[in-house]
Amino acid sequence: MNAGIVKGVLTRENGRTFLKGLGGERYLESSYIWHGYVRHWLGKRVCGRYLPQRDYEKGEPIVLIWPDVPAVEPGYVELYYNERLVNYKISLFGHNAVNVDGAVFNFSHLINENEVTRIEDYLYRPPLGEFAPHPKTGIRNVNDKERPYYDMFGRLFMRTIHVLRIRGLDTERISRRYHHELEAIRNAPPDPKNPEKYRDFGMFTRNCTTIIRDGLRSGENPRIRGILPRDLFVNATYHFQKAKKEGALKVRQFTLKQLKVPEAPHSKMTSILNPINRIRHLRTRYAPKND
Repeated sequence: MNAGIVKGVLTRENGRTFLKGLGGERYLESSYIWHGYVRHWLGKRVCGRYLPQRDYEKGEPIVLIWPDVPAVEPGYVELYYNERLVNYKISLFGHNAVNVDGAVFNFSHLINENEVTRIEDYLYRPPLGEFAPHPKTGIRNVNDKERPYYDMFGRLFMRTIHVLRIRGLDTERISRRYHHELEAIRNAPPDPKNPEKYRDFGMFTRNCTTIIRDGLRSGENPRIRGILPRDLFVNATYHFQKAKKEGALKVRQFTLKQLKVPEAPHSKMTSILNPINRIRHLRTRYAPKND
């Protein structure tokens, strides 16, 4: 078991929620475990650990829980198309993120949301402390520097995520590229008028899609195109599926359904805006899947 990680069956007895180990151990019993975890995984085997962030109400470390499933073997890249959030205007076109061997790179117009996290953090963080939307406005609010609300809880609780997994790419090179992009964003001069925002972000020029797109195509598949999230996902699927037929890659496409909780409405699929990508989507929709 990794340092700091406990495993067991998510259990609730006599008003207490905890992880019951194989020997009857009661892990995390003294800590608050978010109700969303109980809603979806009560009675199932899960993993748990503490996050460095603290719950604003209790002042205690936040507990992260996620399913106890085998980790994906290294040597893969996963492109994510996150469906749009219906109550967030800038999410009109959805969102892209990318997972390189378990490290998820997220790029955003907000400085704080440009980050690299472990896959379980990205998918399953609870809406507590700084990860929660503001309790009064229901959206992010960073006016209080001591207790900001970034609205960055687990993306799988916020929306359905469509996944394209590719094996056979140079994951070390791709990872270096995205780390370099994060460093450039964090070192960029702040915008005096909006210091919480990334000054060089552009809706159609430098966004979550174009940064990820350039990392995927440089030296790997230069034909990949897209400036909006779903169009990139469809375009990348088409080109990587073609490479798979040539025997160079293994490719699998699948969907992670949104885990519904009261804190988030159902997400919505966005349209494919490029007509050529609509045709490509039809060609790859029923393509054989492998990994």
